[in-house]
Amino acid sequence: MQKTDVVIVGGGLVGLSIAYGMAMLGRRVSVLDEGDDAFRAARGNFGLLWVQGKGYGMSPYAQWTRESVALWPRFAAYLQADTGINLHLRQAGGFQLCLSDEEMAEETCRLRWLHDAMDGDYPFELLDPAQLRARLPGVGPTVVGGCYSPMDGHVNPLKLLRALYAACRMRGVTIINGHRVSAIEQRSSSFELQAGDQRWFSDQIVLAAGLGNAELGAQLGMNVPVSPNRGQILVTERLKPFLHYPTTYVRQTDEGTVQLGDSHESLGYDDGTSGEVIATIARRAVQCFPLLGQVRLVRAWGALRVLSADGFPIYEASQGCPGAFVVSCHSGVTLAAIHALRLAPWIGSEFDDWAVKPFSLKRFSPEQEVRHAG
Repeated sequence: MQKTDVVIVGGGLVGLSIAYGMAMLGRRVSVLDEGDDAFRAARGNFGLLWVQGKGYGMSPYAQWTRESVALWPRFAAYLQADTGINLHLRQAGGFQLCLSDEEMAEETCRLRWLHDAMDGDYPFELLDPAQLRARLPGVGPTVVGGCYSPMDGHVNPLKLLRALYAACRMRGVTIINGHRVSAIEQRSSSFELQAGDQRWFSDQIVLAAGLGNAELGAQLGMNVPVSPNRGQILVTERLKPFLHYPTTYVRQTDEGTVQLGDSHESLGYDDGTSGEVIATIARRAVQCFPLLGQVRLVRAWGALRVLSADGFPIYEASQGCPGAFVVSCHSGVTLAAIHALRLAPWIGSEFDDWAVKPFSLKRFSPEQEVRHAG
């Protein structure tokens, strides 16, 4: 039996970011991680810090995302000071490349909606083909245009994960791998968690287990509507630097390799790869940057995003089980900074954060749906 202030279930980017933030507040934190056989979104992402287009239809998410990206320099500095790991944070802006007039029109609509929803405080540029090629030399001739936002950037996601592990341990967080939580019970003012033949007791519990939050939340009387969505990523051999900005389809890493991606597949819990999707991703990347047609692919993988029923994050403080929290999102890299520096204090009950309220589970209730429909 082990006792701690906070148990966080899930050792991916979301769980570790919260653990790090709570450790910075002086809390005793334990992280229970299922192990390397878990469905890990943390090891299968594109490394983008992306604001552009996010929050369409839900302006609080646009504000939340933008604030997180603004916090990223401070967050990265904390991690580097604690661990010496350079995350290669770059925030010079990012480009959405449009391969058809329809894509350009759709992206323009989204950005103008967000610009209006944010009272004009939402910078972006719409670029015609000539303007785009002046900014991004090497863009293919069939790219019809693009959108640029100075708010965007990118980071090395594997170095981020490694830095969070190291920083959490340095600040006293206990990280226990290979333990899948099978049962959670509330006992008076604390929680008991069962994983195999071991038990943990804590005053607070944070469910940050990705797709596992649905099953775990149900044990605490919470309906957490999350489902898997597969994305596939390809990686090329190392190239001389040619792409100094991230795009949604193609990103050159700090090590010189090029990531190709942005697929969306609803196939349940299959995190494999498929030749058809890989071919589509490769063709699109070459259309964006023809020089990629002459390079070798060295690796491909699939990973499962954690999507809520409406695609936006879930942050819930349980009313029925005080001290229990649910955190689910599909933007663990972009939101890592705000999870550590703002969400962790909210969970630690230092203040009631009004910005978190729009992401409650209450928005999925029948009463809320009826109210919205009216």
